Amino acid sequence: MLVEVLHYGGGNVGSLLRALERCEIPYTLLKGNIDGTFPTGKHPVILPGVGAFGAIMQGLEARGFLEPLTQVVTVEKVPFLGVCVGLQVLFESSEENPDVAGLGYLKGTVRHFPTDFEGSKVPQIGWNYIHAQQENAPEGFVYYVNSYFADPTDENVVLYASDYQGTRFCGAVKHENITAFQFHPEKSGAFGHDLLRHWFDALPVEVLK
Repeated sequence: MLVEVLHYGGGNVGSLLRALERCEIPYTLLKGNIDGTFPTGKHPVILPGVGAFGAIMQGLEARGFLEPLTQVVTVEKVPFLGVCVGLQVLFESSEENPDVAGLGYLKGTVRHFPTDFEGSKVPQIGWNYIHAQQENAPEGFVYYVNSYFADPTDENVVLYASDYQGTRFCGAVKHENITAFQFHPEKSGAFGHDLLRHWFDALPVEVLK
């Protein structure tokens, strides 16, 4: 019983792995063509992300992850969890790198927080409340570090919403086998760890064998 964590050469992999260990969630680390390990389609997949939209897409491509990831997520419907920019790249495009295409698993774009007023502060760094947009989603405070947020075409995919500087934005998505958090559960204390554990515990038994 384990999850597969994608290591594309950057991001918050270390802190996420430590959180998985604290949550007693077994994992294996995949490094793509660096060591020949790719998503198998037999286990849930986690994509952590810190940094720029374009850099993560470049890292996924450089390590040969794009095709196998698309196969297991969109065809085989393996459970997927994205974190931070790991959520953003699920969409079609981003204002951060307009010339770079995202994975496109969800329709919509990623937008920059408005900064056209006095006192605006971007990036958002710190604790913010998440408001449940789907049933049976626990609410609480989580830790964000983001200048950009996803703007889904279909509002029904939004799992959590938060408010920042007068903008209500997508804090998490959940659609079919895809779940992703804009915030960092691994940096969100006991509540964040509970969210990770809740995601794992809710996985179908057959995908954990």
